Amino acid sequence: MSAGPPLLEVDGDGRATITLNRPQHLNRLHREDLAALQAHIAAVAANPAVRLLVITGRGRAFCAGFHLGELNEAEAASADPQAFERMVDALEGLPQPTLARLNGGVYGGATDLALACDFRIGSAGMELRMPAARLGLHYYPSGLRRYVNRLGLQAAKRLFLLGEAVDAAELLRIGYIDAVAEVDQLDAEVDRIAAALLAGAPLAVAGMKASLNEIARGDLDLTRLRGREARCAASDDLQEGLAAFAARRAPLFHGR
Repeated sequence: MSAGPPLLEVDGDGRATITLNRPQHLNRLHREDLAALQAHIAAVAANPAVRLLVITGRGRAFCAGFHLGELNEAEAASADPQAFERMVDALEGLPQPTLARLNGGVYGGATDLALACDFRIGSAGMELRMPAARLGLHYYPSGLRRYVNRLGLQAAKRLFLLGEAVDAAELLRIGYIDAVAEVDQLDAEVDRIAAALLAGAPLAVAGMKASLNEIARGDLDLTRLRGREARCAASDDLQEGLAAFAARRAPLFHGR
């Protein structure tokens, strides 16, 4: 497989996978990669057959973040300075549940890319480092907000202001990752979480994901939440879920 922009694959079981594809450079993200990721995220959002997105990387690292060399290039002045932020925000805003398969180290902006996913499964030997302060960078607002919302103020200060490498066990303790697996068990753990997400009714999963994220950001609109609640209450999926529960069988949901 040749290196280049991220790849998107959609399986027949409703699972899509985005694979970061520059393993020789620890899957650092170039400007063209941001555009490809934005396009892949939009394609997933528009595809009703996709019920789950997994994002991972090739090689020994998940992602080294944005290619810092491009910050100093001449065209940087004319490039969109919010491209990375918008891409990560679009990932967080996907209606489908998202799962980061952290196959190795997570650095810089990639820490927020993973944090924008609903779940993160880490490999036992991974580490995380956010070097913004060591580089003289002030991070963008939605990324700072995500850190504080998901990890708490003190953990966010520790990761941003100290800039220290943090191992998998500590990332699990502070809640950055949801589970840690040995390298040879990583796919099995990802598959376990994916299966649980795919077992849920799509309308209920998407609705509650959106409502929970709004609550975390402090921008819950009760009218929107009630609308999602009503849509699920009137759905064929609810009738199927109740019938399956009564018959003691697995439900077959269709997202309507």
